[in-house]
Amino acid sequence: MAAKASGSRRGRGYWLMKSEPYKYSWDDLVRDGKTYWDGVRNYEARNNLAAMKVGDLAFYYHSNKGKEIVGIAEIVKTSYPDPTIDDETWVVVDIVPVIPFEEPVTLATIKHDPKLEDIQLIRRGRLSVVPISSAEFRYIAKLGRTKIPTRAVGTA
Repeated sequence: MAAKASGSRRGRGYWLMKSEPYKYSWDDLVRDGKTYWDGVRNYEARNNLAAMKVGDLAFYYHSNKGKEIVGIAEIVKTSYPDPTIDDETWVVVDIVPVIPFEEPVTLATIKHDPKLEDIQLIRRGRLSVVPISSAEFRYIAKLGRTKIPTRAVGTA
């Protein structure tokens, strides 16, 4: 799946990253200004992290409570070993907040929209990091009344 979104591509890649808001919310990311995305312990999700490139964008999704996309983050550093565990199998990427959604887009909205029937959020629902097609990304941003930035905003 990751190759479809990023692989050996030329353009920007698009992703969805899930976080439980009581552990690390969008507001926490905005407050901190930058963080590394840690705790991924699934091989497919890890491979998705490893496929991310600087300048890729990711939806920030609140899982469990809220179950909604609340913002867009940017990848500002490619994968490196997860500093929270002594096992180089697992990786993190650095992200920065880009823009909050004007209107959060709920999981229920996504599930009931025929234009999003193939989205990996639904197809691979248990994964914490999934690729999103550019068309899906644009469409969901439009649902959230949020403008996608045209150029990278973060620094490596």
